[in-house]
Amino acid sequence: MVSPDNVGTPITGVRISTVVPGRVRGDASEDHELTNMDLALKLHYIKGVYFFKSTSSADHDQLVLSVAEMKKPMFPLLDQFFVTAGRIRRSDGAAGRPYIKCNDAGVRIVEAFCEKTIDEWLAMADEFGTTSNNCKNFNQGLCYDHVLGPDLGFSPLVYFQFTWFKCGGLSVGLSWAHLLGDVLSASAFINTWAKIMAGHVPQKNIHVPSCGKLPKDPPPRLAISKKPFSLKELDLVGNHWSVTANNCQSMRTHSFRVTSKQLDLLMSNTCGKKAANFSQFEILSAVIWRSLSRIRESKGPKIVTICCYDSRRRGVENEIPSNKGMVLSTVEADLEADISELAFLISEKRTIENDAIEEMVKKENNKFDFFVYGANLTFVNLEEVDIYGLEVKGQKPTFASYTIDGVGDEGLVLVLPAGPKYSEEDDANGRTVTVVLPKDHIARLENELKAHWTIT
Repeated sequence: MVSPDNVGTPITGVRISTVVPGRVRGDASEDHELTNMDLALKLHYIKGVYFFKSTSSADHDQLVLSVAEMKKPMFPLLDQFFVTAGRIRRSDGAAGRPYIKCNDAGVRIVEAFCEKTIDEWLAMADEFGTTSNNCKNFNQGLCYDHVLGPDLGFSPLVYFQFTWFKCGGLSVGLSWAHLLGDVLSASAFINTWAKIMAGHVPQKNIHVPSCGKLPKDPPPRLAISKKPFSLKELDLVGNHWSVTANNCQSMRTHSFRVTSKQLDLLMSNTCGKKAANFSQFEILSAVIWRSLSRIRESKGPKIVTICCYDSRRRGVENEIPSNKGMVLSTVEADLEADISELAFLISEKRTIENDAIEEMVKKENNKFDFFVYGANLTFVNLEEVDIYGLEVKGQKPTFASYTIDGVGDEGLVLVLPAGPKYSEEDDANGRTVTVVLPKDHIARLENELKAHWTIT
C-alpha cells in the first residue's frame, strides 16, 4: 500500500515485505525497557535517504543489486540489533508504561520504482521543494511514511525502502522510530547493514551505551536546568503516536546547500576575527535564528533548543540503539542580538535540560504526552554524523539527507555534512541545512537567506 502522502509522486510498483532476525528470540529477559528520554521522543521519527548513481555503461541499466542481495545481510543485522525487530507493548494493560517486546516480528522492506532519474528527482526537489504537491523534499516518497499505532503491537519500528530510478540508480531510505535511538544510532544501524553486505562479520555482542548520565561538572559556563523549556506537553495521544495528528499547522521541509566558500565568507562577514571561536553549526544556527526573528518580528523566537551529541560517545555501531548520547539544551537571547552574539550564546551559554526532561516525563507519565522538536525552534547538530559512511557495491552516496518527522509549530533546523569527510569532491566540506517550518515561513526564509547571505 502506498502512503497517502505519496499519491501523485512519480513512485510506482510499491511492494512491501518483512525480514526477521536470523535466530529466534522471545525471552522475556530480553525485553527492552524504554527510558524517560525515549518516551519524550516517542512522537518523532527519523528519516534518512541515500542516493547511488549507476556505474553501468549500458543505457538505463539498474544498479546491479537484487532485492535478495539487500535482504540477506538483514538477518545477521537484526540478530545484532534485535531491539529494532521488536514491537511496542505496555507493562500493565492499556495504560501501562510502554516497552519493546523483542519478539522477532521484524522490519518492513519497501520496494519501489521512480519514473525520474536521480538528477531529475534532486532538481525537482530543489525547484519545487516549497510549493509542489509532488515533491516537497528530497525524502518525500523515498522513505516510507509511517507512525506507530493505532495498533501498536503490530507497528514496525523500522522501514527500509529501496527505490530504483529509470537511470539505473538506487535510493536507500530508512524510516526509524526515534524512541529506538537517535540519528547516530540510526546511521550506525544502516552503515552496519552495508558492511555486512560487503562481507564484514558483524560484532557478536553489542552493549548498552555507558554515557547515559551527564558529567557531574558540565563544561564551563554551561548550566543545568531544573525546568525543561525544550519539552512541550500534549494531551495524551493514546495509541496513535503522532504529533502531526495533534498539531494545527501544516509543516513543510526544504533543504539549502551551503558551499565551503560560502561558509568561509559567512563566518568572516558575521564574526570577523572571532569566527575561529565558533563552529560552522553555531554560525549557521545563528544566521537562521536571526533570519527567522526578522520574519516573525515580535513573536521571536527568544528561546531556542540546541540538540548536540555527547563527544565521549564512540563505537556506536557496537551499541544497542539509544537516545543516551543526545544533549538537549536551551539558549535565550534578545530579539535584536546580532549574529556574533547569537553564535556566542549557542557556543557558551546553553542550559542543559536532559535531567529535567527525564524528571518531567517520569512525573507526568500517564497525564500528558510530550514532544521536543519544534516545541521551541530546534537546531540539531549532525556535522559529525557519518551519513556518508554507507557504501553499496563500493560506492558512497552521491547525496545523503536526514530529517525528522513529527515537528511542532516552532520548527526544526538540521545541519548536516554536504559530502564525505576528507573527500576531494566540490563542496564536500560544505553543509546541507534542512529546515522544517510552517508552510508560509519557507519562502520568506529563502528570500531572507538569499538577500542577506546569498544562500539559496
